[in-house]
Amino acid sequence: MWPIYFLLNKILRTEEEEDQVANVNGANMVECCPSDQSPSGRKCGDSILPSAHFVEVPHINQLFSWDCGLACVLMVLRTIGINNCNIQGLAEQCCTTSIWTVDLAYLLQKFNVGFSYFTITLGANPNYSVETFYKEQLPTDLVRVDMLFQKARSAGIKIECGSISGVEISLMILSGNYIAIALVDQYKL
Repeated sequence: MWPIYFLLNKILRTEEEEDQVANVNGANMVECCPSDQSPSGRKCGDSILPSAHFVEVPHINQLFSWDCGLACVLMVLRTIGINNCNIQGLAEQCCTTSIWTVDLAYLLQKFNVGFSYFTITLGANPNYSVETFYKEQLPTDLVRVDMLFQKARSAGIKIECGSISGVEISLMILSGNYIAIALVDQYKL
């Protein structure tokens, strides 16, 4: 479902604006930047989205309490036609049951999946020590996760420090060119 802004934008668009939208090529279908203004000078909310595309993403159930990220990676792989792996195989490649988002980035890289990785914390956040999920493993994870971040660039993984808005995520998903991995704590929903 489109946010109300997009519905109103679509309903209230003039014929001249509709012609402009029709002339936009596929590469510029969604134009939105993390800053307030895009390279074209338009504000992010003024992005052009001629039509939404639905991408069928198969649901993969977690097997354990710790493998939600692996299930997400497997959903991505199945979506793009890579069907020769399973959660157990992905877990073996990670060599740990304390999976962090950076581990998922390395998995996606191994399968040559193009992705963007945005984070507000480069490295392991020591504040997670109060979180039940991380409490036991955090002392060990701090060194391992920080090392993965340090080696990311040489491994061909681009990690961007910053956040991305819900509107930007929505526009990218609606373009049909992207899917999002959003890891959430079910107890905080």
